[in-house]
Amino acid sequence: MADNADSQYNNSNRAFLQAFIARSTLTFDEAKPLLAAIFTAHEKRETFPEDVTQADFNSYISAANNAISPFDLEIRSTYHQTTRSRIYALVNSTSDPITQLATIHTPDEISFLKRVLDAMFETYNTPRHEVMAITSMQAIKLHKTLTEDGPQTQNGSATQGSAGQSLTMGQAEKMMKTLVEEGWLEKSIKGFYSLSPRALMELRGWLWETYNDLDEDEGEEERASKKIKQCFACKEIITTGQRCPKKSCPCRLHDICVQNFFRTQSSKKCPLCRTDWTGNDFVGEKAAISTQHKPAKRRSGSGVVARRASPVALEEDEDVDEAGDQEDD
Repeated sequence: MADNADSQYNNSNRAFLQAFIARSTLTFDEAKPLLAAIFTAHEKRETFPEDVTQADFNSYISAANNAISPFDLEIRSTYHQTTRSRIYALVNSTSDPITQLATIHTPDEISFLKRVLDAMFETYNTPRHEVMAITSMQAIKLHKTLTEDGPQTQNGSATQGSAGQSLTMGQAEKMMKTLVEEGWLEKSIKGFYSLSPRALMELRGWLWETYNDLDEDEGEEERASKKIKQCFACKEIITTGQRCPKKSCPCRLHDICVQNFFRTQSSKKCPLCRTDWTGNDFVGEKAAISTQHKPAKRRSGSGVVARRASPVALEEDEDVDEAGDQEDD
């Protein structure tokens, strides 16, 4: 069947591409019944999902990429950070992804989205607690635009989501659901929103440029302070997984990469600083959940609770990340 797809771009290829565009993301398992139906219609004989091979799928992906490349579109793939399933996504290869979203969302909705991203990668992404996810309540509280004395990034500059008009709380809640439906966000069982594999693929360059100060001559501590980090094993962006127990070390590993990485090692030590790797230091929502039962630390002798990492956290008395941010001093 793959030979047929390679011979020429035909109606079966067009049907596959149309189905892919309608879904935005696809896995091989999801593609098998889709391709089986296409093969059945195209070849006038029944094809079952189990008859579809990886080679069939790859050939249709290749043909689709050839067809859409003149339009600055591309089908890329990455592994899901927790399930390890390979996700294929249709992404724009050239334009600013935020600009793309502006074609289907209002300026006020885009402004809200930027505030959500700021919260994920600034407010709830501290040196001690790299959550990079937010709860529904935290997201809804971002419905208002930022005033001149509102939240700022850690370097003192205004956050990027300060333009536009406020949304109502209902509109903010609806927008979060829409972003999940569109494949930009994922919502976990515990109620945390985080960037989806598709978003990480499409926003990769934008995230690096927006939240990291690029410097090729940086040292270990500078790399550790970067907001956007890579898994040491697979080199993909990591927003959930494990971190080196040494807070100044930049080494991070996806949960799904840990087992394979240490399988060939004589001891379970950080590959960068050689600290014992305990598996008890987290990246992602576990970093927030692990702080829920920790008492807030106070400054010695003063009895005053240490400041939180960001003004947004001042409004989050019930935030699961609050204790972690209080430790940031």
